[in-house]
Amino acid sequence: MMDGCPGSKMQDFRKKETKGDESGKRESQLSQWPIQLHLVSPMAPYYDKADVLLSADCVAYTVGDFHKDYLKGKSIAIACPKLDEGQDEYVEKIKSLIDDAKINTLTVMIMQVPCCGGLVAIAQQALQAAKRKIPVKSIVVSLQGDILSEEWVT
Repeated sequence: MMDGCPGSKMQDFRKKETKGDESGKRESQLSQWPIQLHLVSPMAPYYDKADVLLSADCVAYTVGDFHKDYLKGKSIAIACPKLDEGQDEYVEKIKSLIDDAKINTLTVMIMQVPCCGGLVAIAQQALQAAKRKIPVKSIVVSLQGDILSEEWVT
């Protein structure tokens, strides 16, 4: 008998071998699984003292070099502030990342659409509730993948 969905099983890719690819194919910078905020565990080893990227679901589809420019060297969680339910759980998870995993920084990448701003608000709520204070950066992306703003929100 299985304990839940096999796709939710924690996997740490940080120690994977990098292979030289002569075809010019860019290698994924994803260092863990799962990535959906509802499924992640703040106690997973790849969050311990990490720089974390909290990305709206759509961002990676619009930013052409998302892996190279934003994901590389970070642990990630993704969420949609418009469609996901249980956003109070998101506040608690982010608070736990700050206090329990002792993450170094949190970068929140969102789309320029109004509903996406809710993800920054969730991160700010978690930061206010957390005992530790960390730097939080907000990056807003246009629908065409351009960076519209990048600012520290703490």
